[in-house]
Amino acid sequence: MRLFWKICAISIQRQLAYRAAAMAGLLTNLFFGLLRAAVLVALYGSRTVVTGISIEGAITYTGITQGIIGFLSLFSWYELMSTVYSGAIASDLVKPLNYYRFWMAQDFGRALAQLILRGLPIMVIYAVAFNITTPTSITQGLVILASMLLAWNISFSWRFLLNLSSFWVPNAMGILRFGFVLSWFLSGFLMPIRYFPDWLQKICYLTPFPHLINTIVEIYLGVISGTELLRIIMLQVGWALGLMVLSNLVLRAGIRRLVISGG
Repeated sequence: MRLFWKICAISIQRQLAYRAAAMAGLLTNLFFGLLRAAVLVALYGSRTVVTGISIEGAITYTGITQGIIGFLSLFSWYELMSTVYSGAIASDLVKPLNYYRFWMAQDFGRALAQLILRGLPIMVIYAVAFNITTPTSITQGLVILASMLLAWNISFSWRFLLNLSSFWVPNAMGILRFGFVLSWFLSGFLMPIRYFPDWLQKICYLTPFPHLINTIVEIYLGVISGTELLRIIMLQVGWALGLMVLSNLVLRAGIRRLVISGG
């Protein structure tokens, strides 16, 4: 466990070293967040509430989703694939840490750094610029934090699985890009899932993707509570564990197939 946290700390330091890139990412995320907020305000028109989400909640939604882009690495993550094609994976496999946990430690450090550098500043700016929704109790805040950790776990395992396709195909970039686009739509990143038709909502919840973003948003906005909140958190836990097990099974199959330098 000590090695896991050491790798995590090194990853955080690496992220903090690129402050200019972090600032550029922050400004880009903020710009598109404000643009999306303006679009939603226009769509609401004279209405103050749509499917249980108030206009303030809709604006808050844009801030949350833009703020966790870096935390969940929603747009790209190709590092593992690159090591497979370059052969650098050989040295990673002999490290004194399970391969899945090795990448998990690196990604957790990256996620924490991105949350500090981009996620939190965006929410602070939103709080200053708009009348946004905020958590009403410490308990709600702790549940949001737990949901975010579970969402990161699901996101990491999904990205890990996508990258593992490089063990079987000569160029997995297309598979990874398709996987990312699919997750944007079904997670509620482009639009809250509550806005979708009922049949499409049901399809979304047959996948793990709503638990990347939509669950966090609905807990934050307080539109779910009681037994429904418990049910949704348990679904998050189930998807996190299921994808973790699947990732390790696919990894074993991939390693058996892997050939490096003819060996």
